[in-house]
Amino acid sequence: MGKGLEGKRIVIAGSRKTEEMSMIIEKQGGLPLVRPLQGTVFLAEEAVGPEIKELISQPADWIIFTTGIGTEALVNAADQLGIRNEFLQVVQQAKVATRGYKTVAALKKIDISPVAVDDDGTTAGLIRALEKEDFIKKRVAVQLHGEKAPSLTKFLHEKEAHVQYLLPYRHHAPDEEVVEKTLNEILNKEIEAICFTTAIQVRSLFEHAKQKGKVEELLAAFASGPLAGAVGQVTAEALAEEGVTRMIVPELERMGALIMELSRYYQHRDR
Repeated sequence: MGKGLEGKRIVIAGSRKTEEMSMIIEKQGGLPLVRPLQGTVFLAEEAVGPEIKELISQPADWIIFTTGIGTEALVNAADQLGIRNEFLQVVQQAKVATRGYKTVAALKKIDISPVAVDDDGTTAGLIRALEKEDFIKKRVAVQLHGEKAPSLTKFLHEKEAHVQYLLPYRHHAPDEEVVEKTLNEILNKEIEAICFTTAIQVRSLFEHAKQKGKVEELLAAFASGPLAGAVGQVTAEALAEEGVTRMIVPELERMGALIMELSRYYQHRDR
């Protein structure tokens, strides 16, 4: 049996462990192309302080936590500001909803039990858990991790909630030249696949395509040309929200598993 990625150009959209991922692609006969679409996600301690203070002065009816690391960063930031107890009291008095098992684990450390939890680790799963709740004129604080959650924001606004965002991590956009190069490689079908490891990478590509008026072209390319690969359900959900319907998502949420899944796909297709 040959190597499934023989001669195929595979883009790595992440910026971490790219050497390791490149090696796996090469072992499958492919040519790795590192195109970081992640940008930089950084801890915004100074910026999040006023957001925590606003939450304490105007307590929310609901608080939605979407990442474990972001939850822990909020607690740590409140601690450094000397308002940890006040922050935790607001969280304890609110109804809490979560996305992801890591978020549930982070809340467990501070003795918080969510009343609504997603059923599959995705924002869509979180929305399903909140579907029957009444949010009309309720104050809802949402912790995000350096990227927008358009479907959740839309859901809350349609439910007539008053939304406040807690952003312990902020996002610097990636190098525009890299994003433009990647967009052109997809549109011109110069690559066989692109591997996304986070939702932010997906958003970066599509935001750039929107600015260039090339979203329809991009979706058409993904429908018939280069394959989109997603590590994990959250990343796959971001692709689906942007309109991508043809993608590969491995059961195991690891980059290596995605590459092997791509290899099997092309091995089967090219027989």
